[in-house]
Amino acid sequence: MLHKEGKATIFIALVVLFGLNALAFWLAPQLTWFHNLLLFASVVMLIIVLQFFRNPEVNTPSHEDHVISPCDGKVVVIEEVEETEFFKGKRIQVSVFMSPFNVHVNRNPITGIVKYFKYHPGSYLVAWHPKSSTENERTTVVIEKSNGIQVMFRQIAGALARRIVWYVKEGQSVQQGGEMGFIKFGSRVDIFLPIGSTIKVVREQVVKGGKTVIAEIA
Repeated sequence: MLHKEGKATIFIALVVLFGLNALAFWLAPQLTWFHNLLLFASVVMLIIVLQFFRNPEVNTPSHEDHVISPCDGKVVVIEEVEETEFFKGKRIQVSVFMSPFNVHVNRNPITGIVKYFKYHPGSYLVAWHPKSSTENERTTVVIEKSNGIQVMFRQIAGALARRIVWYVKEGQSVQQGGEMGFIKFGSRVDIFLPIGSTIKVVREQVVKGGKTVIAEIA
């Protein structure tokens, strides 16, 4: 299944690739080898675009104490940090990097109420740059569980990711594993957990959005 965010991009890709192939045949109808090569390259390019916007069905086993990964990718950061935007105190940060070949649907890590949301315009540093979490274009979302525990996560644009999409707003009830947004063409998501959370992943571990348990919180 393809994600709705890919409709315009896929249509544009089809028009451009069809146009290039038609133009090549019109300008040089005798160069059969070139037409075949261009057609092959066009098919490969279309497959890459289609796979980027794939949206596989995910069944998230809901668990009150689990924080699930908000995206597919690789864990690149696990560290204690000073969170200055909302909590203004120490938190455990877990960052997941998404390559262009990962599924780019973003999901709610816990069930609860969206207590805080803010969109920040910014730069487009490479996603693994230490300052990308605070200087790049990003969104910040805080979800509060029924017991009052809050988890923050950020969608962060990177050097290739120039479009962040979100579907949540303050006061909204959200379900663990439900879609909250989409980032186009590779980036990362940071999760900020309470001190004392039991981290269930390690650096360099490959995780699946809506499936992998990032941490346990009481």
